[in-house]
Amino acid sequence: FLGNITHYARDGVTGLKAAVSNPSRFGQSNKVALFQLASLFWNNADYSAHAEDVWHDSFNYLEEGVEDVHSQVEFMLTEMCGDAGKRIHTGRSRNDQVMVDIKLFSRSALIALQQSVEALFLTLMQKAEEWKDVLMPGYTHQQVAMPSSFGMWLGAYAEALADDMLMLQAAYKIVNTNPLGSGAGYGSSGPLNRTMTTRLLGFEDLAYNSIYAQMQRGKTERTVLTAIAAVAATIGRLAQDVCLYSCANFGFVKLPDAFTTGSSIMPHKKNPDIFELTRAKCNRLQALPMEVTLISTNLPAGYFRDMQLTKEIYVPAFKEIDDIVRMVKAGIGQMWINRDILSNDIYKYLFTVEDVNDAVANGVPFRDAYREVGMRVQNGTYEHDGRELHHTHEGSIGNLCLEGIAAKFARHKFDYSVAVEAEQKLME
Repeated sequence: FLGNITHYARDGVTGLKAAVSNPSRFGQSNKVALFQLASLFWNNADYSAHAEDVWHDSFNYLEEGVEDVHSQVEFMLTEMCGDAGKRIHTGRSRNDQVMVDIKLFSRSALIALQQSVEALFLTLMQKAEEWKDVLMPGYTHQQVAMPSSFGMWLGAYAEALADDMLMLQAAYKIVNTNPLGSGAGYGSSGPLNRTMTTRLLGFEDLAYNSIYAQMQRGKTERTVLTAIAAVAATIGRLAQDVCLYSCANFGFVKLPDAFTTGSSIMPHKKNPDIFELTRAKCNRLQALPMEVTLISTNLPAGYFRDMQLTKEIYVPAFKEIDDIVRMVKAGIGQMWINRDILSNDIYKYLFTVEDVNDAVANGVPFRDAYREVGMRVQNGTYEHDGRELHHTHEGSIGNLCLEGIAAKFARHKFDYSVAVEAEQKLME
């Protein structure tokens, strides 16, 4: 629990600063007190020091008898300015406070994740360009199929991440709506200005209906975890490829020593432990959306304490996926590749389709060309002449369309500038 205090305290302070900017019409005494608090937020040096601690991740305690971070912030304000601090909860509920915290935390974490994924994407694209002419076998059914290249292989995972960005974009859009003012799920008799707090916090829109604002608990976490799971699925599959291709039976790639471990009994071993653990962690991350689903799936409208259990699933997932992305980026960036794989005679059947297509280009019907090449394979007389390949269509080994993949990634990113600027302005 204490590990999450800083996240929620920081986001709680951000939400609180927006709230005190909205004194509404709760009577003159409340209005004066809330203006006093607003002045305190922006002008009091002691409070500013506390706010800086929270903002820079050094707020990690609760006073004795204080229930949570929101009560702690209220306690600090009451200590500094007396009864005015006791009025800060006017028109608010812990329910909408927590929901705002979840939204602000999620928004910040998704921004960081987009940046990490983009860094991995750029590494994959750089290596795809660098190795685009280095051939390797392509497989279907785990059987030798057709010629591929290291550029085509890594470009495939780069484009997969580009599509995963659509999932992150959708998650960000669901996160980026304002529940503040929904109270415990039924609003308030006070005429709050929820549009203003939406603008101050940099949210794209309101979560308009107060009941639905609270129903976003569970849905928000599930949606974000589904996006994280999509990224994990892509990286987990890449990790499996690296584990397979690095084994001696393939010998396509070698990982740097820092990414491997030895054996306590076999001195020749270099095990791809980092990528094996990556594969396992990615599989575990893909289970998390269902965990949240099973917590929230049979709940009626309204808030229930069941939702508290989602945090222990949700919050650690961001560090896990960030660690994975950074490790894979480093591993791929330092990986050695075998540039002479296809000289091995076991890969000669990669080129049967080339021979069929050459015959077709010379006027032989496809079925006849297919049968003739197939008979040579069957009777053991097939040989490939080693000629150069000429694949030119979009997405083939001779035309990887890396520029198109880069443009797709750029289109699928979400713009977070409004949110960041709003938070920075609020905390100035």
